[in-house]
Amino acid sequence: MRYFDDDGTEVNPYLLPKPPLCLTCKHNDDPNEELLCNLTRLDQRDEDEFECFAYLKMNSCQRPGRKR
Repeated sequence: MRYFDDDGTEVNPYLLPKPPLCLTCKHNDDPNEELLCNLTRLDQRDEDEFECFAYLKMNSCQRPGRKR
């Protein structure tokens, strides 16, 4: 899938850094969530802190919508 930033420049999603929060998320490496995760990382790539409202801690009953 192709991704573009706000200026219309194509971005390779494989070159987007994966924040540490993503490594503990239930959605990490889930092909059904890949688009949302990549767009979230793309949107926040220049931010000091990463927030994801779809974050679900692995092996947890936590619902989406919490900041981490």
